[in-house]
Amino acid sequence: MSKQLILALSKGRILDETLPLLAEAGITPAEDLGASRKLLFDTNLPDVKLVVIRATDVPTYVQLGAADVGVAGKDVLLEHGAEGLYEPLDLEIAGCKLMTAGVSGAEPAHARRRVATKFVNVAKRYYAEQGIQAEVIKLYGAMELAPLMNLADEIVDIVDTGNTLRANGMEPRELIAPITTRLVVNKAAMTMKHERLKPLIARLREAVEGRRSEAPA
Repeated sequence: MSKQLILALSKGRILDETLPLLAEAGITPAEDLGASRKLLFDTNLPDVKLVVIRATDVPTYVQLGAADVGVAGKDVLLEHGAEGLYEPLDLEIAGCKLMTAGVSGAEPAHARRRVATKFVNVAKRYYAEQGIQAEVIKLYGAMELAPLMNLADEIVDIVDTGNTLRANGMEPRELIAPITTRLVVNKAAMTMKHERLKPLIARLREAVEGRRSEAPA
């Protein structure tokens, strides 16, 4: 097995918040990720490379061993499942909430609901645990439109400020899970590349703890 470490990063907001944390842990890309169309990047460490992919693909790359380590939101991990993955560290970045939401002031149905979401597995588990029969409709975006167009009674989605919900006459309802970004590691790599992974995880943990200690009380 190669001694090289491949670290899979999620595109978007998570990437923007991950790069400074990696820098604090002593890992920097060899070039500007935002100025390149490349997807695989060298770093200042000769045995560490970065791959930048869709957030929803990170668990698959790590689970199947194409990447040794990944950075992904807990929402993606909850939807994907944790088989084949270790989750050794909460990076405490890109925080938000996974919630149900509906039209403001509307009384949610108690027995059966139609729910629009891209988090199909999460939604099915959540409503089953609540004893609510749910017909889950998979959408890929613009969730807020579904209740307004009578496609669904509720949605399950990521809520940050709640401004988008309010702008569309909706309100958050029940919290399913608080979401932050996690470090995940391939289980086989954790065994075969333990001597390389251990210091990498330790440096990232130190960076996270350093930020926490500097945060205002």
